[in-house]
Amino acid sequence: MRRGSAAAGLCYREPPTRYTLPSLCTEFNIPPAPLRRAPALPPEVPELLPLAHQIAFFIFALVTGAVGAYGFYRLFLRIRRGVPASEWRWNDAPQRIGYALVTSLTQERTFRKRPWISVLHAFIFYGFTYYLLVNVVDGLEGYLPFLHISSATPLGALYNVLADILSLGVLIGVIGLVIRRLWGKSRRDFRFTDKTLLHPLVKDNYIKRDSLIVSAFITFHVGSRIIGNAAKMVQEARLDAGHYDAFQPFSSAVGSALFGGLSDSALQGWRLFGFWGALGSILLFLSYFPFSKHIHIFMAPVNYALKRPVNSGTLPPMKGLEEAMEAEEPKLGVEKLEDLEWPRLLDAYACIQCNRCQDVCPANATGKALSPAALEINKRMELNVIAAQHNPFVLRPVPFEAGESTARPLLEYAINEESVWACTTCGACMQVCPVQDEQMLDIVDIRRNLVMVQGEFPPQLQTAFRGMERASNPWGISRDKRMEWAEGLKVPTIDENPEPDVIYWVGCAASYDPGAQKVARSFVQLLDKAGVNYAVLGKKEACTGDSARRAGNEFLYQQLAQENVETLNQVAPKLIVATCPHCMNAIGNEYRQIGGDYRTIHHTEYLEQLVAAGKLPTAQLHDNVVYHDPCYLGRHNGVYEAPRQLISQMAGQILDIERQRENSFCCGAGGAQFWKEEEEGRERVSDNRFRELQARLDTAAEASAEFERTGKVLAVGCPFCKSMMNSTPEKQKRDDIIVKDVAELMLESVQRASGEWVEPAVAPSPEVEVPNAALPMERTGDAPSADAPRDDVVGTTSADVENAQPGSPVANAGTQPEAQAAAPSPAPSGEGTPVPAARKSWKPKGGDDVSAAAPAPAPAASTAEGAAPARKSWKPKASADDVASTATVIEAAPAAPAPEATGTRKAWNPKAKADDVGTAPAAQPAVPAHAPAAEGAAPARKAWNPKAKPEDAAPVAPAPMRDDVNPAPAAQATASAAPAETGATGRKAWNPKAKTPAAAEGSAPVQEAVQEVAPQPAVAPAPVQGDIQDPLPQPPVQQASAPAQSGERKKWNPKAKAEAAPAPAAPAAPITEHVVLDEVGVNGLEEGPEATSAPDAAPVTTQPATPEPSASQTGEVNAETGRKKWQPKNKG
Repeated sequence: MRRGSAAAGLCYREPPTRYTLPSLCTEFNIPPAPLRRAPALPPEVPELLPLAHQIAFFIFALVTGAVGAYGFYRLFLRIRRGVPASEWRWNDAPQRIGYALVTSLTQERTFRKRPWISVLHAFIFYGFTYYLLVNVVDGLEGYLPFLHISSATPLGALYNVLADILSLGVLIGVIGLVIRRLWGKSRRDFRFTDKTLLHPLVKDNYIKRDSLIVSAFITFHVGSRIIGNAAKMVQEARLDAGHYDAFQPFSSAVGSALFGGLSDSALQGWRLFGFWGALGSILLFLSYFPFSKHIHIFMAPVNYALKRPVNSGTLPPMKGLEEAMEAEEPKLGVEKLEDLEWPRLLDAYACIQCNRCQDVCPANATGKALSPAALEINKRMELNVIAAQHNPFVLRPVPFEAGESTARPLLEYAINEESVWACTTCGACMQVCPVQDEQMLDIVDIRRNLVMVQGEFPPQLQTAFRGMERASNPWGISRDKRMEWAEGLKVPTIDENPEPDVIYWVGCAASYDPGAQKVARSFVQLLDKAGVNYAVLGKKEACTGDSARRAGNEFLYQQLAQENVETLNQVAPKLIVATCPHCMNAIGNEYRQIGGDYRTIHHTEYLEQLVAAGKLPTAQLHDNVVYHDPCYLGRHNGVYEAPRQLISQMAGQILDIERQRENSFCCGAGGAQFWKEEEEGRERVSDNRFRELQARLDTAAEASAEFERTGKVLAVGCPFCKSMMNSTPEKQKRDDIIVKDVAELMLESVQRASGEWVEPAVAPSPEVEVPNAALPMERTGDAPSADAPRDDVVGTTSADVENAQPGSPVANAGTQPEAQAAAPSPAPSGEGTPVPAARKSWKPKGGDDVSAAAPAPAPAASTAEGAAPARKSWKPKASADDVASTATVIEAAPAAPAPEATGTRKAWNPKAKADDVGTAPAAQPAVPAHAPAAEGAAPARKAWNPKAKPEDAAPVAPAPMRDDVNPAPAAQATASAAPAETGATGRKAWNPKAKTPAAAEGSAPVQEAVQEVAPQPAVAPAPVQGDIQDPLPQPPVQQASAPAQSGERKKWNPKAKAEAAPAPAAPAAPITEHVVLDEVGVNGLEEGPEATSAPDAAPVTTQPATPEPSASQTGEVNAETGRKKWQPKNKG
């Protein structure tokens, strides 16, 4: 290039300014500007890179770049091995790219937790991102010296000051995080429990080594650039009379301190070191990038851009389910790494290994084996092992990348079965993840494989599956009873009101669970007061299948969902309102996958609209209210404000807690946990949550006592949350804390505003509940103690029975029948709105109603021999002594002996028909002297049987409901003979192949359908909150018995081998059999306790019989619903 005016034009400006290309001006011997000059390289300093260095660096960059590119290509092959995504993720590209850029640059997801640690991470992220530009500019400057960017221009000054500050920030961030991970107290964030399954590489400290390698690389890379730039600052300062660049303060300070006294040749050497150290290290690191945790800096933005287009509560659909179920070797769910969808493999590479998901996991927080972080880390470690199966210098993919299958299932190295079934699907792990990984979806897919292919799942879920198959609800109660919750209220069905503005989706919980029934009754009364044109589906409504889907039974879910979609499409609803967030999520989000697109909202959202429209005037309740955010309402569907707005209008304020809104802690019922016992851990999830809410209410009560705000209310927006909060042992001890749904609080507020509210009276000491059969340990319903000052729930919970001490009111309730007879009967739970006396009073239905009132005196019936003890609430590691101590508080008047049996007794069969009667006749009830049998008395209600026809059984003597039964004399003796509980959860799981225990000599036979005991005379209570005194007529009780078993047909057992044959069993002892599925309830079936001997009674021998397989295993068609019944695949 010639020296001349062209070069001079680059150096001189008018008005005179600092020129921007000092190196060119020096080379062409052009005199500097007369007023001010920018730093310039002295004429004797050579160019940054000599020719030999330029050639060597070019070759080095080609080789390392090619190796790094090949490593990224193989990473792409491994991700592509996943199955195609079930949801399209390539639509709306501009919006997706914009979201990825905004989320990455703002670091919004990182700052959701650990703010100070997030600041250090932000230093590294922003610095490393900016270094993408800095490295390109430095590399070009090595070949094109005139590209030196001076601080003379605003743009150059901005570039230099950002590079200088971010370089310092990266060093601070790396040093801080290394200290934290290796020596700080917070290093516990990277620990796992002994029960958590870890990959061998993790156990071998791979994560720590990888962190040190990445930290060393970043430090060396950034430090080399700082050293090279510091040497340049000294060179420039010597040309400017010792003035350093003010826009690069850190580099200038380092240069002045380290290199101020060096010669020009030494400075040039340090500049070369800085060039090779900064750019050479990044090129070398490219080959390690695909195997290191630092790859997340590239994969996280990709994960953002390819996120699912739905909310976290919507599970991915399973296509081709019918075809897969008919295949000889069905592939359903996830068993191996390649069965995962490719975005889940991308999750493993995007994972930052920060363990934030483990911090918020309710299962992990309560000592369970589950760690969502370990799941993603283990997947990454296995992918790294696969990638390193051959020499990295051999340019060919490994077998997995080429399409071959892996040999090891995920359950061997990624996650164990205990962890799989500990997940509550609360979505906290996905919400807190900085890179939007979807750990919960992996777990659900693994459950799908376990349930539908391998047939391995907790035995308690079998009861829920059977109930949904036969009766379209997990309680297993007859569909004909779906509207019993509305007795005494004028609730229109869709047949009575075919053109409603609102369809109220009641849900299974509100139809059958006594606590949830109060929510439904409160909500419909609010709709009536607001003048809403609404209707319910009544018996046309079926379970949404949410629990079946979260448990992995996708086949059963799709059957139920398809039935509901067909029903709703015929109704064509304008708006669906649900009081259950699980139903709302399934109908509003997941039914779209099978052709059901409906506008669905939560009842709190609809009530907020009614209040805003002035249709529901409210009054102050003067309570301290803390609100628990349900996971499927808040985190999964983003509804946070509506319930808070309602509570604020009623209570004036709502108490804030640490874990609320999107950070709320699960109640422990989600993910089908409500239907099974929790996995082994330190405590139950519900106990952990209740303690936090309880502590906040206690603190608020102390602070607000002077303002007459002393009530303590735990508000919820989900029937399962209400049940879980009421079932905790701490709640049983706290009568002053009332758990209510927002709708119940709203009804009280509205009634107070209209003057209809009646303060509840203090209930007398309740009677001890005596169940009809040996049920498994169940969660008690919503039943605070009777002395609760504001609760309208009365009755004794199973926890009260368990903890009762001699002399206490609870213990005395069972040991002093005379006192019970004299005490007034507690009032049934009702609403505060007075209703005409002519209308029927409502009474909760279902076997789990621990709060139902005692009825008026009724004709007594004899009790069955061997009556079962009272249920216990859940308790870890329960022993046989606990069972015995629970039942010893139950006593009653003696019952008449049962007649001698005339034949053998058959084992219970869930497919039994009512006309398949056994050979042993039922025991005849003894009629007491004070209650003679009236001619033409109404028949007793039959025990529910899904296959029974009304004419299949003859009517028997009237019998009261379960909750009205007084203790029988055999109850205490039977309780003492209850078998010891076993297993990790302290309970004996139901085993369909279990043999009936041997009968004791002289034991009395037991009737097929349990007779119930008449209550002692009770004083009718005064009306409370509008309760009506007219007793409801009791429906007849079905007698159900099991048919004889034929051949060697076995009850299905997921663990059983195909060729195993049942062993001959010894004669079984008669047990009290209970065939009503609604009283089996949540936790499945268990073997009954051994019957104790009764005086003067002949023993009954039972012929060994193996129960028939349920409809779940036979694959036959349900006669009631017409649906094909789900059939899992057995191993072997």
